[in-house]
Amino acid sequence: GESSVEKLLKATIDAAVQVKAVKPVEFERVIVDTTVQEKAITHPTDSKLQHKARILLLKEAKKQGLKLRQSYVRLGKQALFRGGRYAAAQQMKRAHRQFRLVKRYLGCVYRDIKRQLERQPELQVHFTDLLEKTERLLKQKKDDKKKLYSLHAPEVECIAKGKAHKKYEFGVKTGIVTTHKKNFIVGIEALP
Repeated sequence: GESSVEKLLKATIDAAVQVKAVKPVEFERVIVDTTVQEKAITHPTDSKLQHKARILLLKEAKKQGLKLRQSYVRLGKQALFRGGRYAAAQQMKRAHRQFRLVKRYLGCVYRDIKRQLERQPELQVHFTDLLEKTERLLKQKKDDKKKLYSLHAPEVECIAKGKAHKKYEFGVKTGIVTTHKKNFIVGIEALP
């Protein structure tokens, strides 16, 4: 039998032919191309993601009533800002020291929550996804292949396009099929 995608495709083509948007002859020759479907994320840096992960962990802990030893709200924000300023001033040793602090603060909050969940396993369900992403974030290195670039969209990949104005794009690879002459879109598929 036909899949639901094939049925939808046939219905779309029939509708396009009926309203005379395209002629049936157009579908004899199509163009298949790939591009990047960009996601709504800022340029990802590990320290920015680590800061965001700590904030999300703190929000969930507060929501579930966990009392943490320390939140590092003020110190984490300070370290992230200082690191950015040092990096802009090309003082990389100082910048990396601040970024290590951001990572350390995330690790402290992460381990504190893990300890508390051992005593209250019924809350584990609320933290599972966030703790997995945080662990992945803490373990990833600069040149890892399957890096995490976004907490809200973990399917995001770094795709090198080789464009002069934008060497890398962050999103999902997408395949697009269009008719040869009128560029009528016949099909689109995300290829994560």
